[in-house]
Amino acid sequence: MVSLVCTLQDHRDDVNWCSFSAQLLATCSGDKTVRVYNTKDFSELAFSPLEGHGYGVHCCCFSPCGQFLASCSTDATTLVWSMSTGQIEAVLEHPGRSPVRICAFSPDSAHLVSGASDGSLALWDFPSKQLRGSGCVSDTTIVACSFSPCSQMFVSGSTYGDLRLWDLHMHLCHAEKNAHDLGVTCCAFAPSILSDSQVVQFRLASCGQDNHVKVWTVTKMTSGVFRMQLLHTLTEHSAPVLTCAFSSDGQLLVSGSVDKTVTIYDAKNAALLYTLSQHERYVTACCCSPTSPLIATGSMDKTVNIWRLEDGCTGPAGKSLPEQSTGTSSEASTSTGRSKLLLCDWSEEDVCAWLLEGLVDTFRTNNIDGTELLALTKETLTTDLHVESLGLRCKVLRKVEELKKDWTCCGIPDEFLCPITRELMREPVLAADGYSYEKESISMWIHSKQRSSPMTNLPLLTTLLTPNHTLKMAIARWRSSSH
Repeated sequence: MVSLVCTLQDHRDDVNWCSFSAQLLATCSGDKTVRVYNTKDFSELAFSPLEGHGYGVHCCCFSPCGQFLASCSTDATTLVWSMSTGQIEAVLEHPGRSPVRICAFSPDSAHLVSGASDGSLALWDFPSKQLRGSGCVSDTTIVACSFSPCSQMFVSGSTYGDLRLWDLHMHLCHAEKNAHDLGVTCCAFAPSILSDSQVVQFRLASCGQDNHVKVWTVTKMTSGVFRMQLLHTLTEHSAPVLTCAFSSDGQLLVSGSVDKTVTIYDAKNAALLYTLSQHERYVTACCCSPTSPLIATGSMDKTVNIWRLEDGCTGPAGKSLPEQSTGTSSEASTSTGRSKLLLCDWSEEDVCAWLLEGLVDTFRTNNIDGTELLALTKETLTTDLHVESLGLRCKVLRKVEELKKDWTCCGIPDEFLCPITRELMREPVLAADGYSYEKESISMWIHSKQRSSPMTNLPLLTTLLTPNHTLKMAIARWRSSSH
């Protein structure tokens, strides 16, 4: 039996990853933060959220002892955090300064590996925080990494669709081409090692854009040659599978998909045990607690669900847990008409209904609607609206910022959001890297980042920005239909 323990709703953008230690749960998001919770009651720690990254955080993972947490981001860094203080212990700048998509610790805590959008891999000596070696897979993005339980090798997965096995000297030991058609999205080693006098064998799970979860054996022969053999192909998901993880005993395999479901399998027999259907959008992350029968799943609906397995890995085959209403850890949206509008579309009355009581007359007299509300600054509050109280000005601006964050990505198709600000684009332009951005944001980026791409960190061949009229019209149609 599987039961939903609680739903965490503290992130303000897609949840990209989640990770358990013995006592903590960490989650990270496109909102640039990492949040840390106590697994006893899932209360957030005093130093959470961790706010050291400049852009969205793609992955986070605990060191095996739980003393440290690593997180990686589009800002081309992997940060190492102390879990006793919440402070940054080290900033690991990825070679080539490309956005870092994945990071993983070795089970012996000796190494940390990170993979980036330009296909590069960096292997760090964790005690010294020094770069030990690097490698590269050309023309692809590294999106998956996992260390073997012996800590002597790791597997990387890429958008090209291959799985590659590396040793600690960054030598390529084996390449499994076309492991997943259209691309790998995640991979994870099972925690156990099987060995005899002839071979050492591991189990590896991978998932991808082909809607499949695959279970492999990775075998090291006495000659030093590695082989990968496909054991099972699990086809229960009806859309790309974005995440997979083994339980700490290796008996369960969990996966999450674009079809909004989480599946739990008997890993040994490749038998479906449960299908969980609580998330409202794509399931992007899953992990299992090393000390208790808990599973965490994260989603593009900005929530993290905590599930309890009451009876381990046994259960009726294919049992589905129906959707259910649950409590949340943050404020719910109001049921007023303005809750369905974008902030910039608020009327003057919407603004006054939301506003601090002492300012209603001032804002109504000056015809402040949603667009003007977004443009407020300390200067306009002081000189134009004559709000003399410093405390009141600060409160208004703080509430506006909170409101902006609440509305960022609220049901908006991802392609309508600027990759830099994660806000709905008004003047989308196409840059030389092939991505569309809000004109003002990409212009400021180019000026401050010396002509690099926000998405690839590679030099832009030109700073010419082309208006994306097709995207602008699509956004306008969406806004009209959503009101």
